[in-house]
Amino acid sequence: MLTDQTTIGGFEPKNQQSMRLLSFSDAICEALHQEMERDPSVFVFGLDVDDHKAILGSTRGLVERFGAARVFSTPLSEDAMTGVAIGAAIAGMRPVHVHIRMDFLMLCMNQLVNMAAKARYMWGDQVKVPLVVRATIGKSWGQGPQHSQALYPLLMHVPGLKVIAPSNAHDAKGGLIAAIRDNNPVIFIEHRMLYYTEAYVDEAPFEVPLGHARVCHEGDDITIVGVSHMVLECMRARELLADVGISAEVIDPISLVPLDMETIAHSVARTGRLLVVDNTWTNCGAGAEIAAALMEREDVPNGFTLRRMGFAPTPCPTTPSLEQAFYPNPVSIAEAAHRLVRPGAPTWHPDEAHAVMAHQTQFRGPF
Repeated sequence: MLTDQTTIGGFEPKNQQSMRLLSFSDAICEALHQEMERDPSVFVFGLDVDDHKAILGSTRGLVERFGAARVFSTPLSEDAMTGVAIGAAIAGMRPVHVHIRMDFLMLCMNQLVNMAAKARYMWGDQVKVPLVVRATIGKSWGQGPQHSQALYPLLMHVPGLKVIAPSNAHDAKGGLIAAIRDNNPVIFIEHRMLYYTEAYVDEAPFEVPLGHARVCHEGDDITIVGVSHMVLECMRARELLADVGISAEVIDPISLVPLDMETIAHSVARTGRLLVVDNTWTNCGAGAEIAAALMEREDVPNGFTLRRMGFAPTPCPTTPSLEQAFYPNPVSIAEAAHRLVRPGAPTWHPDEAHAVMAHQTQFRGPF
């Protein structure tokens, strides 16, 4: 059985000897340490980045190593602080602006959408905005309607913004390094349920290029695309499906803008079926974009079947019992895939005990 605490398949380490298990939060912290060592223009700021809990450990040791001039907390003024970040980026710095919850990006949307995203275009490439915005999403600890939202589809819609949503520590480190080195504003999505998961990560700095998806596990009967934390849910659903003889191919897009449609299209052309499991509402979400883009491609045969999964059109619930019904999980994902592969078969319910994932019981609030 695949353990949700260790690895996500599909990549070959460049240097086996330097690989070691690292948590998602420690991988982010290591990426920040290494980039701040490498480039003095990189600085980290945001609400409580210098707090003793260090944003679930992701900024641990930064202020001690680099000082309060490069690692500092901010007031609860998202709009103004994003303006500071954009101005610093235009002036030649590389800010990493941390938001404990993505919900509060709504307070700085004008800055992100009308300033950061458009500056390079409006000034004929004479201006660059190398800004990284870290934003935490996801359920657990009773986050509720105003603290659980994953609003990245709103930002996927805006030309000039890049969006990355890694599902494991390896891609968290490499993706954050790539984002910091990029000359465009990048929204870096972190699902809070991932912070305690582990994967093998190279100790040396490396980049995970944006716009390259990963096939986490090969399969023949159906393609399942998961976004962020849903990759882990889909990998466990793959195990449940294997128990009844269904071979699922699981793909992690890693970055949503740019989006690697080639890898997804190649898989669907072979399996003839697609299930996209999003981490937000299905209406106008990443799943809708992937499905529409596939329909327009000439290299995908007509007649493939598809389904989107995500949130129901209601605010995110607070209680664990409602969360269980609201969010896709390995059981509901496996059942949906089973119906796509065997539409006339009797209703199938996988073993729920097999679907329990250890890392989900380890998360501790309040963030």
